[in-house]
Amino acid sequence: MSGSKPQTPIPFSEPPYLCGLPSPYYTPSHLAWQKHCRAFISTHLLEHAMEWEREETVPAHVYATFATGNMLLPNLPTPLPVALLRQLGVHAIGSGEGAVKLEDWDYIHTAIYVDEMARSGLAGPSGALTVGYAFGIPPLYKFGSEELQARVLPSLLLGKKRICIAITEPDAGSDVANIKTTAVKSADGTHYVVNGSKKWITNGVWSDYASMAVRTGGEGAGGLSMLLVPLLGQEGVSMRRLKVSGQISAGTTFIELDDVKVPVENLIGEEGMGMRYIMTNFNHERLTIAIGATRQARVALAAAFAYCLKREAFGKTLMDQPVVRHRLAKCGAELESQWAWVEQFVYQMTKLPKTDADVELGGLTALAKAQAGRVLDECARCAVLLFGGNGYTRTGQGELAERIYREVPGIRIPGGSEDVMMDLAVRQLVKNYQNKTKLLERPRGSSKL
Repeated sequence: MSGSKPQTPIPFSEPPYLCGLPSPYYTPSHLAWQKHCRAFISTHLLEHAMEWEREETVPAHVYATFATGNMLLPNLPTPLPVALLRQLGVHAIGSGEGAVKLEDWDYIHTAIYVDEMARSGLAGPSGALTVGYAFGIPPLYKFGSEELQARVLPSLLLGKKRICIAITEPDAGSDVANIKTTAVKSADGTHYVVNGSKKWITNGVWSDYASMAVRTGGEGAGGLSMLLVPLLGQEGVSMRRLKVSGQISAGTTFIELDDVKVPVENLIGEEGMGMRYIMTNFNHERLTIAIGATRQARVALAAAFAYCLKREAFGKTLMDQPVVRHRLAKCGAELESQWAWVEQFVYQMTKLPKTDADVELGGLTALAKAQAGRVLDECARCAVLLFGGNGYTRTGQGELAERIYREVPGIRIPGGSEDVMMDLAVRQLVKNYQNKTKLLERPRGSSKL
């Protein structure tokens, strides 16, 4: 926390750049932003994160606090919608010495924020504030009409209303092209009638709107569109919380839609372009998942490390046992390798135009997300084993390790399940390789290189 006495970090508890080691990535702006983030997030989120996770909800006033401090805006993908935010009177993210001007914001600032938000080790409390904002709003300002943007974006960007992203269905998770929720235009052409269901929708239960994937045409990806669907108080919409293993306070929701009338003006972009719009934001979603999961792995491993320094067995501390050191070493190597890969990704995002990054990094981002889940699994399992019986108990010294271990599936499945991500990564790499090879081939019958 800000103002507390400096302490030597427990090994693996902080990324190298925060342990005094040199890094080529972080400018004075990034370092000042990190200090601002840590102070704000520690006070307004982390101090109560475990309590809120036990209670299974984050109080509504927390969202308002983050909105007032312009601390929801870091969830948006870069580049930020600078002109739009300035129209709303927003000129910087954060406040005080660590504030960052909108035009100076880059993906390293984003990564620092995501990393700091995950320092509780729990994805639920931070997810309650971030997921809908990060993934529900961007399709609107990237593809929505001027009228739609003017009508809904001010209240959403300023945190006065809330939104979720609603893609997954009971029978269509990573297989987005198989979505069955329909949106049929009324006879008079004034509205769509939406029928279907959405499942595992984070933040849904308290969202005013959903950026929703719907089927407006035939089968397959070409029949998909995106529609801004009102939720809270909307006739025909029913929502209920789902009991899930981890990330409990993030509000995982089942949404049922029964003849829900939505104005045609709420169409996001064009009919039939939904798959493209969805895929455009997937890279941001998967990279932020990778960043947060890597910090969760760090929290779990550091907690186990600290415990092993003090816990005694067979007449000496656990840290004096070679087998314990071996476990910590293997997980530490996986963790720091993953973080180095994440930092490299983030740096590349600051140098590549969005269109180039989507092509060059799309598959690799899916792979980084999958690998982050695997690393979290290793580190969380290691922590539970080293905590022993305490790691198997939902209260007491090992409570955090036990909770983090329950959150592993929530990283390895949502945002694209692991096997799908790994296959996608290789297919994308093959596609890029073949396309680049064709560009190098000589035209048939030509002697030119």
